[in-house]
Order: sequence, then C-alpha cells, then structure tokens
Amino acid sequence: MSDQTVDSGPAKTRFSAALATKPNLATGALVLGNGAILWGLGLGAEGRSLGEVCFNTSMSGYQEILMDPSYAGQIITFTFPHIGNVGTNDEDVEALQVHARGCVLRCDITQPSNYRAAQHLSDWMRAKNMTGIAGIDTRALTRMIRDEGAPHGVVVHGDLSDANLTAAFEQASGWSGLKGLDLAAEVTTGQTYKWSQTTWSRTEGFGDMTTPTKKVVAVDFGAKLNILRSLAVRGCDVTVVPASATAAEILSHAPDGVFLSNGPGDPAATGAYAVGAVQGVLDSGTPIFGICLGHQILAQALGAKTAKLHQGHRGGNHPVKDLQTGKVEITSQNHGFAVELESLPSDVEATHVSLFDGTNEGIRSTKHRAFSVQYHPEASPGPHDSHYLFDRFMEMMDA
Repeated sequence: MSDQTVDSGPAKTRFSAALATKPNLATGALVLGNGAILWGLGLGAEGRSLGEVCFNTSMSGYQEILMDPSYAGQIITFTFPHIGNVGTNDEDVEALQVHARGCVLRCDITQPSNYRAAQHLSDWMRAKNMTGIAGIDTRALTRMIRDEGAPHGVVVHGDLSDANLTAAFEQASGWSGLKGLDLAAEVTTGQTYKWSQTTWSRTEGFGDMTTPTKKVVAVDFGAKLNILRSLAVRGCDVTVVPASATAAEILSHAPDGVFLSNGPGDPAATGAYAVGAVQGVLDSGTPIFGICLGHQILAQALGAKTAKLHQGHRGGNHPVKDLQTGKVEITSQNHGFAVELESLPSDVEATHVSLFDGTNEGIRSTKHRAFSVQYHPEASPGPHDSHYLFDRFMEMMDA
C-alpha cells in the first residue's frame, strides 16, 4: 500500500477520485485537507484524529516524541522506517499522557527486541487512546510537506465507510490549523507542584535531588519531564507553575532563576497572557532561561516577533552554530514557529543559528540576565551536545 503519490487538483475532486481507489485490505487512512487519501493499516486505538501533519527525522526515541506536549495538535510522520522495534516502557516518559494527535509509519510495527521493552507500541498506543497508521509512503508524504507546507489531516482507523471518510475530509479541510491557537493552556499543569526527580542512569534508574543549591521556578507551557530532571540533577529545587502564572505569583517563590519551558501552539497566542508575566520577571532582575516555546515567549517579552515556518524543524540531527564560540552542535528540535531575526531589538543578540535554513536558534539580552534557545538541550531523545546550556543557567544564577 506504499506506492502512493500526492498530486495537485481541487480538493473535493481529488478526494472523490481517491475515495474510489480504496484497497480491500486497508484498515486505516490518512485523509488530507487537500483531498488526498493515503491508504494503510490502522494502528492503536480505532477512531478519527485531526491534526497538522508534520515529519520527524529522529532515528530513536519515538515514545518520548509521542509524549512530548509540544506535539499537541499534530500528527507525526516518522521518516525512519523501523518504529516500534524497541517497544515501550515506563521509564521513557516525558508527560503524564500522550499529546501527539496521531502517527504515520512506513512499516508495520514489529515485535520489540529490547531488554527494557515492557509493551508493544501498538498496545501502548491503544492504551493511550492514540490512533496511527502504517504502510504509508512516508518519503512521498515528507516531500509533499517540504514542498507545500504542513497539511491538515485526519488519521482514520477502523471505519472506512464513505460517510466516515467524507466526515474526515470535511474535518481536515475545514480546520483553521495551529496559527492563532493557544495550546499551552491545554497541556499546562493545573496546579503548582514541586519536582525533585533527577535524570535516569542505566545502573540506578532515576535519582532524587536531596541537597538543593538553587531555587528555580519552571513555567510550564508544556514541559517535558526530562527538562525538569535536568534542572534537579544540577541541584535545583524546582517549583512548577501553570502557564498562566503572573509575575507576582512566580516571584512569590523567591526564585534564584526562572525557567520557561517548551510547549505547543502559536507563541503569539500564548504570549497574549505570558509576555506580561515574563516582562515582570525581567524587570525584577531574576535570571531567565527559556527553550522552544519559552524561547519564543522570552523573545516577544524583549520586543521581538514570531512567525510560522513553512515546514518546521523536527528531528534529532539539526546542526546549530553557537555564534559566540563558533562551535557547531547537533540538536534535537521540535517547533513549527520561529523568532523573526530581523525583529530583534538592539539590546538583544542572536546567539545561535540553524545551519539548515539560517533561522534563529538562540538569543541573549544585553540589558537583562536572560537567554534562550529554540531547540531541546535536555536530549530526551536526542544528542547531548547542548547540555552545557543548563550549566550556563546555573552560572548565571551564581553570578
């Protein structure tokens, strides 16, 4: 079922033509808003799932990717063909639930063959009520996303009746998309809590931070748990607050530093309430470190603007140059919006740049003690080149 192409033409006409080509063996479909239907084999939970279809080039870490809150509202196409071959477990957990809307795979999931595997990926997806599809020509789909931008789509598993597929097409073609959508409000914590778990090791598993040296407030726009672990392992007494926390609420914890987390959706929409809080923290003189959505929120608070990217950056192999040291690091990324370089005010420096497309990957304020990066230095999954950024944050708080 993988010999598929994505051509041009009016959406309704294309959809009607695609509907007539339904294979007898198909148990799933990816219905796109442009009218294309990609037939395959359904995975995980049965049903329909709507989202923006993107692609991720990572070769490992699919469980962490599917649980990343930054993927709320998105359907992930994995370009690596062998997804599921190490199973799933209870340790590679990045959130309390799955946040991706669905996944698209080239090959069917095979039996796991890893000593840590506790559950088959399809069973894990079913338990998490997540819908997916296999047997798709992910290369053709990725080329389409690269050339035309991320389409709106619906993953369908189970009911492939004409009526249900038509409803899926109407969903996909009628959806307004991620632009202007505040998804951080949907994935953030509902209440303030403390965090002390540290990073995982092969011999001892997760640790616990017992001797704090710094107090950090982490603003949760959709924080991955390994970010909190990366702070705790460095001696941070971490207090996690909701995305809607005001500057007064953040500063009431008397932090030595404030961390702005990753998260999903349009940063301009989330910034409508978050920017004012960050500006209040900046005015207090408290050090700030942000990543991903937190980077974009900090940039807005400093006077810059953000915009949606054509296809986004998602994968574990993105080269980024540190403009201060000249070093190149291989990074883990997941974002569909970016800070507009030309919008940076004179008191904000660009510190990192993507070597793929030249987009901004990091900033530093020359007026305030604040810096941020667009990528994910916590590396879960991903390379470890960027762990030094957490140490830089610790040094800023020491200063």
